[in-house]
Amino acid sequence: QVQLVESGGGLVQAGGSLRLSCAASGSIYSINAMGWYRQAPGKQRELVATITRGGSTNYADSVKGRFTISRDNAKNTVYLQMNSLEPEDTGVYYCYTAPRVYWGQGTQVTVSS
Repeated sequence: QVQLVESGGGLVQAGGSLRLSCAASGSIYSINAMGWYRQAPGKQRELVATITRGGSTNYADSVKGRFTISRDNAKNTVYLQMNSLEPEDTGVYYCYTAPRVYWGQGTQVTVSS
C-alpha cells in the first residue's frame, strides 16, 4: 500500500500562483511515475502532469509553459508549481502513482476571475 498526502491548494486570483505538494509513504518501491490529475465540476478527471523517477515529464497542452512538475526522490514527494493561473484551472487536484495506481485525497484549487 502507498499513502499519498497532498497539500497546497487554495483560492487565488487569476494570474496568481500556487504550489501543490504530494508526499508518498508506505510501499514506495512500487512507484515509478507520480503526477497530478484534476477534475473540474461536471467534467471528467484529466491528466495535468507526470514525472518519472528518472525525471522525464509530460504535461497537458493546456498547462504547458505555466505549470512545472518536479520530484524529490529522497523525500518521496512530488510538487506542482502552478503559475499564471486561469479560472479554467479550477478543480480538485489529485496526486497519483504509477504503474500501480494509488490516489491522494484531493486538494481544491479555485481561481477567481
